[in-house]
Amino acid sequence: MKSNLPILHHLNDFLDYLDIEKGLSNNSQKNYNLFLNKFFNWLRENNKSKLKPHELTYKHVWDYKLYLSRFQSLTTHKNLKRKTQNYYLIALRSLLDFFADRDIDTLPSSKIKLPKVSKDKVPNFLIIEDVEKLLAEPNVDNKIGLRDKSILEVFFSTGMRIAELTSLNRDQFNHLKMEEGLEMTIIGKGDRPRTVYFSKRSIKWLKEYLDTRTDMDKSLFIRYSGNKSDSKRLSIRSIEKLVKKYAKLAGLPIDITPHTLRHSYATDLLTQGVDLRTVQEFLGHSNILTTQIYTHITNKRLRDVHKKYHSGNRLKDN
Repeated sequence: MKSNLPILHHLNDFLDYLDIEKGLSNNSQKNYNLFLNKFFNWLRENNKSKLKPHELTYKHVWDYKLYLSRFQSLTTHKNLKRKTQNYYLIALRSLLDFFADRDIDTLPSSKIKLPKVSKDKVPNFLIIEDVEKLLAEPNVDNKIGLRDKSILEVFFSTGMRIAELTSLNRDQFNHLKMEEGLEMTIIGKGDRPRTVYFSKRSIKWLKEYLDTRTDMDKSLFIRYSGNKSDSKRLSIRSIEKLVKKYAKLAGLPIDITPHTLRHSYATDLLTQGVDLRTVQEFLGHSNILTTQIYTHITNKRLRDVHKKYHSGNRLKDN
């Protein structure tokens, strides 16, 4: 079936399809919207806004792939990483799958090949001594320092993603007891629930921070400047900046990010002997393959165990 509507006019129906038939979360839908708009803007810039699904050719896809490979950010002046280019192409493939599902003639999604991406690098993490340096940097004699100390402690205690941490609310922490740890169910990536665990130490600092709060904002972590009429919830960007600030003060590499603390959390568990499957559950990974980026740790631990305990290492040469 040929559609008389240009490709650009199918966006809303596609997003409804992701919501109702694919069951994707709001965040995933927003990402698809963002990635597809890059393609739509390319169509507009090349006078192809009226292009219909059945008129899309492999030549169009090839030209778009060239555009992505040569695209430079206006702020960083850097090209898109291969992995990022793939996100844009995956969104376009999903749109073509949507057309196929609706019996709308178009190019098969299999025609869109993804550039090869190099294998995942070893994740950037901190050894426990460097974690301690980072956690010691905030000045806890003032409310901002207490807030920042709590943020860093919660990151390392729970292994949360930054979006999970910024979405926390105060009412989730009512009646905190310093002598006890805390476990809490959160909704993570892909709308998957998982349990996270707060250490006694992180609870102690959270309680001290919350004792300084006199405002009525529901957010757990708030900013202390800016427009008073807006929500005070601390943004992802603000938390990224404060982590870099304390990393610099601690004499650590300035490329430390909140996700570094998540990697450090996982690495710490593995070095203490926790198995990879359990770490997968702690991190909320849907696939063990994602957790296997930490095999550099398990491999080292197994090597050390073998060296220490295997009798072959103690036998004398004949």
